Amino acid sequence: MPALVSIIIPCHNAGPWLAETLDSALAQTWPAKEIIVVDDGSTDDSLAIARRHEPRGVHVLAQPNRGASAARNAGLRQARGEYLQFLDADDLLSPDKLAAQLDVLARCSPGHLASCRWGRFVSAPADAAFVDTAVFRDFRPVEYLIAQVAERRMMHPAAWLVPRGVAEAAGGWDETLSLNDDGEYFARVVLASRGIAFSAAGASFYRSQLPGSLSRRSDRRSLESLMRSVELIAGHLRRHEDSPRTTRALADFWQYLEYEMYPGAPDLSLRAAGEARSLGGSTVRPEMGRRQQQFARVLGWRLTRRLARLLRR
Repeated sequence: MPALVSIIIPCHNAGPWLAETLDSALAQTWPAKEIIVVDDGSTDDSLAIARRHEPRGVHVLAQPNRGASAARNAGLRQARGEYLQFLDADDLLSPDKLAAQLDVLARCSPGHLASCRWGRFVSAPADAAFVDTAVFRDFRPVEYLIAQVAERRMMHPAAWLVPRGVAEAAGGWDETLSLNDDGEYFARVVLASRGIAFSAAGASFYRSQLPGSLSRRSDRRSLESLMRSVELIAGHLRRHEDSPRTTRALADFWQYLEYEMYPGAPDLSLRAAGEARSLGGSTVRPEMGRRQQQFARVLGWRLTRRLARLLRR
């Protein structure tokens, strides 16, 4: 019998996109799959949309609003699959995504994760831009984490296919985190694996530029979550390998965070700068357009950032 794959979909007020997401999960050519939607206290029609898909084999759970990580953990507790696919309620999978990744994993030793191509889109997945192609290859666990933290390389959460044994070794989602909860979770998953096997076939699609998207938030609570996630990821990596190369990578990681935290949270920015210095410092410079770079040479990057924010407002 083919291995069962559990597709876990946390959902909070995703009514405009949920039906399309569920259709992409149902359209998977891999025959053995279960689809679990966890509605996390939606106040729109998300739960009703999910219920309408129950006759097609979608399992629906409902809980009070506790956050995306809590919803994913609820889905994990219900999942019966040998493999796990996390899929946000506004993202999509190509029909061959699971089948292609399972084909790759069948040729690997047990304990490997599968990844695939992923792209950003606004209205239609056919227009997706596959932007972070540097991660479209096989990796050893530490090599991937170094690329993620030192070079800001990203794998879309839905691009992974996780064997249950690896997920159990990594532990559940951290429900204290909001922003970058996925980065922290998959850091643990990657380090609990034997390596990453890339599938050139199949893809996941990340819907961008949504109003209210968690990844675009810059309120204090979200920035504190980002800070905490970086602390945790740094700890995971150093416990796995404490070496000159991980030290350099983490110095760059903290340096990026100094820039990202400013001017929204100057105190957190200073903490991140201190962490980078404690690891030997970094040569990473703030990401700015050409015009901002010109101003920064005269005014400094902090004042330039503040002025840019005022102008945007």
